[in-house]
Amino acid sequence: MAVKIIVLVIFVLVTAGIGFYCRKKIKSVNDFVLGGRNVGPWLTAFAYGTSYFSAVVFVGYAGQFGWNFGISATWIGIGNAVIGSLLAWVVLGRRTRVMTKHFEAATMPEFFEKRYLSKSMKIVSSIIIFIFLVPYTASIYKGLSGLFAMAFDIDFTWCIIGMAVLTGIYVIAGGYMATAINDFIQGIIMLVGIVAVVLAVLNVHGGFTESINQLSQIVPEGGSEMAGPFTSFFGPDPISLFGVVILTSLGTWGLPQMIHKFYTVKNEKTVKTGTIISTVFALVIAGGSYFMGGFGRLFVEGDKPAAGFDSVVPTMLQSLPDLLIAIVIILVLSASMSTLSSLVITSSSTFTIDFLKGLFFKKMSGKRQMLIIRLLCAAFILVSVLIALNPNSMISSLMSISWGALAGAFLGPFLYGLFWKGTTKAGVWAGFISGVAITVTGLILQTAGIVLPAPFSLLNSPLNVGAVAIVFSLIIVPLVSVLSPKMPKAHLEASFACYDETISAHHKYVLNEVEEEYIDGND
Repeated sequence: MAVKIIVLVIFVLVTAGIGFYCRKKIKSVNDFVLGGRNVGPWLTAFAYGTSYFSAVVFVGYAGQFGWNFGISATWIGIGNAVIGSLLAWVVLGRRTRVMTKHFEAATMPEFFEKRYLSKSMKIVSSIIIFIFLVPYTASIYKGLSGLFAMAFDIDFTWCIIGMAVLTGIYVIAGGYMATAINDFIQGIIMLVGIVAVVLAVLNVHGGFTESINQLSQIVPEGGSEMAGPFTSFFGPDPISLFGVVILTSLGTWGLPQMIHKFYTVKNEKTVKTGTIISTVFALVIAGGSYFMGGFGRLFVEGDKPAAGFDSVVPTMLQSLPDLLIAIVIILVLSASMSTLSSLVITSSSTFTIDFLKGLFFKKMSGKRQMLIIRLLCAAFILVSVLIALNPNSMISSLMSISWGALAGAFLGPFLYGLFWKGTTKAGVWAGFISGVAITVTGLILQTAGIVLPAPFSLLNSPLNVGAVAIVFSLIIVPLVSVLSPKMPKAHLEASFACYDETISAHHKYVLNEVEEEYIDGND
């Protein structure tokens, strides 16, 4: 216990200290929200990765999907690395940075307003973000509380409150730059910790080969058509596995707290280097977490864990030495704190800049904006804590609601807005409405206990509902855009001119460190 407490105290002091240190560097709203758009490749890449993975993945998703799919759950981690990190940086990274700087947009709703010439679009999207980021934050607090209750034997209520206070201190004090520096430190802890934990978990049952052998002998209740379903290549339920890959990988392309990281990059090198770093980070963290979760059935008896899926990973870790448990605590705390800070900043800044200032206080000063953003950070944390304190809410369900609604609403409008001049206002509104409607409908059916018959039975799972909302967004936006009135040609030409500018010689716009056009000496 002494080891755990010492490690935890050091972590808390370092985290809070960075927050107060960065407080001196904040001179404007742009500094607080975007770090002055001057964040280098390593900080940006680690900020992206640590915002991606939290206690939700390590505790909730690794426990549930490892239990349901066995070691084939590792495909989810691979999907997170390839689709959620590599392709996200390649496809969205540079274009997001260039166009958002061109529009001087600090948030996703502000991008929607200026790209589609619609102030109402900015207000509605800011409300969607503020509402649906709350359950995601609550799911992270629940994941943290389960591990802390296991390690320190204290009530999970106090765990949640303690984490909320620490998050509030360094986010409210230091803003985005404090979170980026903490993300870098926390990311290194996560990389070292996940490797150590996976090896230790496998060692409990005699190493990798023996663990695989024991897992292959487990058959789910009701039997299975295949031998050793939990050690098979695609597991016992490939369709549901694919749905989870889509939700947790492609979904990041439409999440405002993830896209926000691209707003802050410093130059072209940041995008290229960040792509490699974030992909490797995702492969190790997500791949390791889901792979470890695949062996959960060796630690928990029965066809379904009596204490729920959220208890699987904490149960797996109980047999580890105290030092390793301390590492696990800091690992999950690091992952979760970084994600929490990202969610809090995204939600509070969006609500302040895009909703309050855009609708009620159009002449709000920068100093007043800073005050309100900080107050909303505290309010956002408080509401999330109240939801997390509900013992009946499950981590994966809370996160699925958030990801499904946000990515379902924003993926199509944002992605097509960066690449396609034919995207229209009506297409964007269709994306907003469908993403929220599909997710909320699934939530209502689940709450009411209504089970859909085949062929709609796939939608009985909130995870699959979220995946459907995301895929549908990519279909409905271009479909409605083709059939609706186009945007003004002059506006489109001005918007996309930032990608390719013509001077004496044709060249791509370059993000150099002084934010000027790169002009050949002969021109």
